[in-house]
Amino acid sequence: MSQSISASQVNTIIFACEAGMGSSLMSVNALKKKLKAAQVKDVTVVHKPVRDIPSDAQVVVVHKGLAKTAHAKAPNAVIVAFNHFLNDPIFDQLVNAMVTKAEIVGADF
Repeated sequence: MSQSISASQVNTIIFACEAGMGSSLMSVNALKKKLKAAQVKDVTVVHKPVRDIPSDAQVVVVHKGLAKTAHAKAPNAVIVAFNHFLNDPIFDQLVNAMVTKAEIVGADF
């Protein structure tokens, strides 16, 4: 069963990757720009290697190949998994949820 959280409760989104650089850094910046363009100001996006996800994370955005690892590091977090580093529809869905204060639903694994 997937976990969820109300966007109104989220103050930090962790964007996790394998090593902490490269294509994931481009995705982090794209997500930050989307949130800024949508005038979402009450949330911080933090870029971390998956091994450094804190156990108390609220929302973790991660490539689907790392979703299980992210869940093991932060079992109570909502894990939002994507397929493509750039222009994956999940990023727009996440931004929309933040704007409308909707429920953010995590991935099933």
